[in-house]
Amino acid sequence: MESSLPQVAALDRSTLLKAFDETKTGVKGLIDAGITEIPSIFRAPPATLTSPKPPSSSDFSIPTIDLKGGGTDSITRRSLVEKIGDAAEKWGFFQVINHGIPMDVLEKMIDGIREFHEQDTEVKKGFYSRDPASKMVYSSNFDLFSSPAANWRDTLGCYTAPDPPRPEDLPATCGEMMIEYSKEVMKLGKLLFELLSEALGLNTNHLKDMDCTNSLLLLGHYYPPCPQPDLTLGLTKHSDNSFLTILLQDHIGGLQVLHDQYWVDVPPVPGALVVNVGDLLQAN
Repeated sequence: MESSLPQVAALDRSTLLKAFDETKTGVKGLIDAGITEIPSIFRAPPATLTSPKPPSSSDFSIPTIDLKGGGTDSITRRSLVEKIGDAAEKWGFFQVINHGIPMDVLEKMIDGIREFHEQDTEVKKGFYSRDPASKMVYSSNFDLFSSPAANWRDTLGCYTAPDPPRPEDLPATCGEMMIEYSKEVMKLGKLLFELLSEALGLNTNHLKDMDCTNSLLLLGHYYPPCPQPDLTLGLTKHSDNSFLTILLQDHIGGLQVLHDQYWVDVPPVPGALVVNVGDLLQAN
């Protein structure tokens, strides 16, 4: 009988995952139902919850780079290229300020995503899908059925470039802002790829000519309040399968990056964006 126990446990987990997915209400639906304990499918293995903190030192703060309009004069440009190259090589992460995206666009994007996730459940269900071919996907955990533990997170996402979705296919709460924000991020992305190309000693347009700037996937994550935050994670350790990720944090915080074996906090800075060098850029 003992040998069958793991199979029973696996079956139970599979049943729980399927039942959770079929609600089409995500983690927010659990909170709306008034749960006080998180379901077992979200309980992370203890080893993944350990987070060794670095020594208290400025050496363990991700670099912040002032883009200053992209460096219109040659001296500023050279300085920017050097700083970005150094940050990308040593950290793989950096924050950018004075990046050109208006503060009200950033704030409206955050508010719009929050409004989508907190709106009437029946409206959200209309967007729920696990079909990667869908123009617009709302779901909880893209790897729900393959990961060791589900993350405490719901996500709204779509490709906004090269073929932006039709306005009528987007949520009323945030669709207009998704398109506007995407246009701004594309402009910033092109500048960053120019600076990274120069940092690599290549022609300014080298990475753009490789089509690194052709596609944009916009993801709006939502992390509902958790009754047992010490037992789960909003997002487990990972790297991004992209060329670059440009991340807009809200004011709550919680983001960490791995550096020299330590998990380093990235406190929210109003107006700043976090840039992450993705797997595809490293592979090149």
